[in-house]
Amino acid sequence: MIYVGIDVAKDKHDCFITNSDGEVLFKAFTITNNLDGFNKLYQKIESVMDDVTKVKVGLEATGHYSYNLLGYLIDKGLPTYVINPLHTNLYRKSLSLRQTKTDKVDARTIASMLMSDVNLKSYSDTSYHNEELKSLTRYRFDKVKERAKLKTSVSRLVCILFPVLEKLVPTLHIESVYALLSEFPGAKHVATAHLTRLTNLLAESSKGHYDKETAITFRDAARVSIGSNMPVKSLELKHTIKLIQELDSEIDEIENEIKILMDEINSPILSIPAINYRMGAMIIAEIGDFSRFDSPDKILAYAGGTIYISIRATGWCLRS
Repeated sequence: MIYVGIDVAKDKHDCFITNSDGEVLFKAFTITNNLDGFNKLYQKIESVMDDVTKVKVGLEATGHYSYNLLGYLIDKGLPTYVINPLHTNLYRKSLSLRQTKTDKVDARTIASMLMSDVNLKSYSDTSYHNEELKSLTRYRFDKVKERAKLKTSVSRLVCILFPVLEKLVPTLHIESVYALLSEFPGAKHVATAHLTRLTNLLAESSKGHYDKETAITFRDAARVSIGSNMPVKSLELKHTIKLIQELDSEIDEIENEIKILMDEINSPILSIPAINYRMGAMIIAEIGDFSRFDSPDKILAYAGGTIYISIRATGWCLRS
């Protein structure tokens, strides 16, 4: 068996290659973080391996610095293991209390961990999908949080420009209200709007829910509104609504990518009542591959003991 330890950094990676007999096949060497460097590493591995299944490559989970190298190794078919840096540090200390941490020492330490730890599981397509899901679900969360702040701004601006509007609609944050405020951003604008244009705008944007009577109600309310006539605030309102609509489109695109990945993973978690694609994706993204846990208790420990999940397909019931 060939063992390859890699200590990942931003611009370069330190590598060490040994075998199961403890023979050093290549002393610690450095490769650049580019295709030439990746090819140099692979050529060295290829020169000493007879069977790709007899190779183990290990590297630390160092965030985005390792993504490109990890993808390269997976594409080459090399069994690759992503190791928690905390475990590497503890293992290095257990070898020698006096051993000084250096990149080259860490590369050798990782190779040694591969030799000794039979419980490590190689990075797989499932692992890749989990990482993708984690990126997508966290990215979606950021977008939703950003949109929520903008919606608060819309409410604030409407309170200044057309305060009575909020009482005339179920919520300000629907397509028909956004269409109204995008064209008529304030009570003074609605009050002077042509009735035919106002009626058509509301009917189209509400898909027929609002009619001429609604348009008259809105215009009459605007004519007696205490809303301020502030062009700068009206401009801000229009721009804020436009940003929300752009975020809506981006969130829809993200959710579509999440659904595609979830379909590829085909996880039994979607068989649980009330767990949709978004919820299932968040659980899988943060917990990972359920098969790496031996029992429900271990999942609870990993998740912090604050979840309740019933998984019919696996026969597990997790309770906090």
